[in-house]
Amino acid sequence: MTDNFAMIGKKAPLLAVSEWIQGEPVNFDQLRDRVVLVEVFQVNCPGCFLYALPEAVELHRKYAGNGLTVLGIATAFEDFDKNTLENLRALAERNEVIGETFKALSRHGALDQGRLPYRIPFPLAMDRLTERQGEISETEILDFIHGRLPDFDRQPDHYRQQVVDQVRSYLEPQHYRAETFERFRLKGTPSQILVDRQGILRACEFGAFPDLENRLLELLRE
Repeated sequence: MTDNFAMIGKKAPLLAVSEWIQGEPVNFDQLRDRVVLVEVFQVNCPGCFLYALPEAVELHRKYAGNGLTVLGIATAFEDFDKNTLENLRALAERNEVIGETFKALSRHGALDQGRLPYRIPFPLAMDRLTERQGEISETEILDFIHGRLPDFDRQPDHYRQQVVDQVRSYLEPQHYRAETFERFRLKGTPSQILVDRQGILRACEFGAFPDLENRLLELLRE
C-alpha cells in the first residue's frame, strides 16, 4: 500500500470504503470540478460529534450549492467493538450515538431524548477494515513512521529504535487495519481531508482546523 500513500500537492488516492450506508457511492475521480471535504471520524469519538461533525454539517449547508461536496468516512483504529458498521448505520438511520460519544453529548446537553438532534445530511461510508494477519512487519512500522516523521532517517540510532519500539507497541494491539486512515497517514480523529477541483490533495489535518472555512473558500474561488 506504500505506493498509494497520499501526499499534499499530489493527486489524492481514492478513498477505500467497505460500504456506503447513506448516499450514492462516490469517490474523488467522480467529483472533478467539485471541492471535496472528507470528514473522517469514529462513532466512539466525542470530539468528532462535539465539534468536527457539526462544523461539517454547517459547511455543507453553506457551500454545497457553490461547488463543495462533503463526505463522511467512519474509521476505526481503536475500540473496534464500538467503531463498527452497525453503529454507523444506527447513527445514519436513527441518529443513535454510543459509548463515550453518548456520555459526552449527554453531559453537554447536546442530545434530544438520547439521540443526536440533527441528521447528518451528506454521504456516509465505512472505512475498509482488514483483519491483521501475523506479527507487525518492520516495513509496516517504518511506513507508519515515515508518514509522520519525514526526518526519521536522520535521527540518532537510539532515538530511531525508541520510536520503532513505541510504534510496534501501538500497532500490535490493533486487530484491524483501516485502509483510508492509513492511506492518508491520519494521526487520529477527527481528521479533515481537503481535495481541490482537479483532484489534488490540498490539506490533511488532525483535530482542530480553525482555518478550514477560509481554506475551503480559497479552493472554491480557484
